[in-house]
Amino acid sequence: MAKFSASPSLDSLLDLACRDGVDIRPTLLRVLTDLYVQKPTHSADEETQYVELVLGLIEAADEPTRVAVRTRLEAYPAAPAVVLDKLAGTDASVGSNRDKTETHDLVELFFAATSEERRLILANVDAASGLWPRRPSPESIEVIRRLEAAALQLNSGEFSRMLERALGISRALAERITHDQHGEPIVIAARALGMKAAVLQRVLLFLNPVIGESVERVYDLARLFDELTPAAAERMVEIWREAGQQPRPTHAPQHWDDERRCARLLATPALHRAVPHHDAAHSLLKTSKP
Repeated sequence: MAKFSASPSLDSLLDLACRDGVDIRPTLLRVLTDLYVQKPTHSADEETQYVELVLGLIEAADEPTRVAVRTRLEAYPAAPAVVLDKLAGTDASVGSNRDKTETHDLVELFFAATSEERRLILANVDAASGLWPRRPSPESIEVIRRLEAAALQLNSGEFSRMLERALGISRALAERITHDQHGEPIVIAARALGMKAAVLQRVLLFLNPVIGESVERVYDLARLFDELTPAAAERMVEIWREAGQQPRPTHAPQHWDDERRCARLLATPALHRAVPHHDAAHSLLKTSKP
């Protein structure tokens, strides 16, 4: 299995504009720092990786974020001096009440992002995957069998309930993953659960018609599955679990399908060309390995 074909593009990360008033950079800076200080020691490679990732993020961070990061690192005996130097001069009197919502912000950011931006977020999670101990989700042949059966029966409700139990996430998030119009969350869940590539392809074809109607989209998600490391998938699932313990967002959609409409608007039209669902499934299954 190959990792992401290129190292995370920090320049691309820093070039990401705010989407709907949410900026990815302060959240990533906080999350990467939280991950870094969870380990008492780091290898030279891990430290270099962390330093390279956060130095550019500091430039774009607001004052409360810089203060929060500096406070965390000052309490950490092995904090990189170059990062502390970069943070020198921040006003320690500036407070922040966002600590409890960082993980929730990252989840919201991921689901609001385009497919390209989601890959960038995953690449950065993958780059930091060596900064924390792995806690893999237990592989269960029976769980995977039931997930596939629910997908083949077009039973999204049962699929969501199985995801909720298998990953230990909230019901709302499990449903969000199931109905996501891009498909990356299903790929993450599949990789974390140890699902085989051929099973994932069948799930993608039948679970969500928007995805299943595009052979091109299914192949693109299959490539992401090959590139995504188990460590990155497991960390994203851990973030999802943590988000279930965070306060719910103050804004709620005015209509039940607002979220899905937004996802459709964010999707690339070329990936959702009008191909009959069963014809697309037949075409891909003929070329899929069991």
